Amino acid sequence: NVALHHLFMSGSSALVSNPCVFQTLGNMYVWLTLLAGLALLPALLKTFFPYFFQDCVYMYRALGCGIRLIVYKRKTPFYSIVDCFLDAVKKHPRKVFIHFEGKTYSYEEVDKESNKVANALRSEAGLREGDSVALFLGNEPRFVWTWLGLAKLGCPAALLNFNIRSKSLLHCFSCCGANVLIAAAELLDAVEEILPALKEKGITVYLLSDECTTDGIQCIGQAIAKASDKPLSLSLRSNIHIRTTALYIYTSGTTGLPKAAYVTHERVWASSFIQGVCGVTSKDIFYINLPLYHSAGFLIGLVGSIERGNTVVLRRKFSASQFWDDCRKYNITVMQYIGETLRYLCNMPKKDNDQDHNVRVAIGNGVRADVWKEFLNRFGRIHVRELYAATEGNVGFINYTDKVGVVGRINILSKVFFPFAIVKFDIEKEEPVRNTEGLCIPVGKDDVGLLVGEITKHTPFVGYAGNKQQTVKKRLSDVFVKGDLYFNSGDLLRIDHDNFVYFHDRVGDTFRWKGENVATTEVADILMMVDCIEEANVYGVKVEGHEGRIGMAAVKLKEGREFDCVTTCSVLANYLPVYARPRFIRIQNSLEVTGTFKMKKVKLVEEGFDPKSIRDPLYFLDLTQKKYIPLSQEIHKSIMSQDIKL
Repeated sequence: NVALHHLFMSGSSALVSNPCVFQTLGNMYVWLTLLAGLALLPALLKTFFPYFFQDCVYMYRALGCGIRLIVYKRKTPFYSIVDCFLDAVKKHPRKVFIHFEGKTYSYEEVDKESNKVANALRSEAGLREGDSVALFLGNEPRFVWTWLGLAKLGCPAALLNFNIRSKSLLHCFSCCGANVLIAAAELLDAVEEILPALKEKGITVYLLSDECTTDGIQCIGQAIAKASDKPLSLSLRSNIHIRTTALYIYTSGTTGLPKAAYVTHERVWASSFIQGVCGVTSKDIFYINLPLYHSAGFLIGLVGSIERGNTVVLRRKFSASQFWDDCRKYNITVMQYIGETLRYLCNMPKKDNDQDHNVRVAIGNGVRADVWKEFLNRFGRIHVRELYAATEGNVGFINYTDKVGVVGRINILSKVFFPFAIVKFDIEKEEPVRNTEGLCIPVGKDDVGLLVGEITKHTPFVGYAGNKQQTVKKRLSDVFVKGDLYFNSGDLLRIDHDNFVYFHDRVGDTFRWKGENVATTEVADILMMVDCIEEANVYGVKVEGHEGRIGMAAVKLKEGREFDCVTTCSVLANYLPVYARPRFIRIQNSLEVTGTFKMKKVKLVEEGFDPKSIRDPLYFLDLTQKKYIPLSQEIHKSIMSQDIKL
């Protein structure tokens, strides 16, 4: 104790005699305090600003993409996604670009195949910059290099849904203004059905085959095989710029037949950046099992992979039973989905190796929160990047956090990139609520309303090809000030107090089933082709345990006629894909209409298809029997328990 006392006293006297020591200790204290504060900062931010770091990462990536787009706009000549692909070919020519059904195609091989397509179409079809061409192909590598060949010529491609037939197919082809149709050999029957109308319009039809005996259809398979694979001159597309139409992608929107949305080169670039914003890199392997005629499969999947320079695994169609086997076989790291995709995966029998895969990111839209949770619990920690966007729209969101059930998050950049608002909406009248001055009313936090995006130079709404009426209908004027102009999304959303965005519902005459938007008026027109039906009112109804709404129709029969269960099924099968056919039909004595003679649907939608509460005769489309059968309480119970698969 005496020794310690002596040491303390001698130390104290030394401190008193040397003030610099006090200063040194003071500085050390300050630095220690700062270091302690920095060490505590992540914990404090996580407590009070739980999404701070994710916000920062997103904004860093989004700003980087925005700057790149500005650079591409200003380049002379314009730098398109095709130029990006050609740079990837130079950078890694032998890298695998596409895996498909056991075969691989390198960037260089796809480039050469697209050169052959372009050179053949130049000589055989006389295609030149600006000529629109309709592509009627399924998911296969030829789709990729045929589109690239057209892009190298500066020709916009119309991506036709390979499920559509007859009137719808002819309409989709006609509205894009194309004079050339390129079809796959397996779709010959569908082409032959509309061939007389195509001949009448002077349309040239090419089949990707070596031989065809049908008069009016030319085979171009051999011409492509013999064509040169040498690069094409950039001068062939010298007039392409950021606002030039690159594609036509079809959307049902709210009414009528499918509409061809203009997709400019600017929109192509913006969509391609989604992979990058989600953290996808050139080392990733991207799984595409969605149809390439969709903006999701084509723009986010295929074009996004070109922008990233990564490898694509392409499937003809989605298969829940083979999905995870594919992921393990090809070492897939990024997958795409629509809401139904995840539900189908969750409905498969459980296996011990469910989490034995390398998938780390899932990009898509339309998944329910309960399915989302089940998917994560069963298949492991996967970053689900749920997004909201429309092919023709000018506003979009992406959930870059791991919060379940949201489609996006509002941050500093949101309204800079996509100036938008959510306004009060009258569901019964299907129009925005306006105040005494005739202006729209913004909703508060946590209130559901109609999403509208301001139409500006930087966020344009180009509209639909050959459909001025529907283009005008999607423009909403006098929203907040007289003379302003907004894009009407037709979707109801809400934003909570933490700035997360939730999708609520779709308005208008459309239902979404199996990931496809179906125009109710188109289905109604086809129903009225059935001899016994006088009027039809088509709508979508919810089914517990399923995403979207399944098709249902209230019909009025012609006087003295009975419902023809077999013929109705046959007519619908001839004109509509399975997802668009009404699975339930309700027979009514008269159909309710509004004062402006619009079909009333709200009450019908609410009543659904429960035979216990509906007195009208109800029928269910039995696909195995290929006819409509009376909807009994037993059948209804089986549907609700999912014993009957829809």
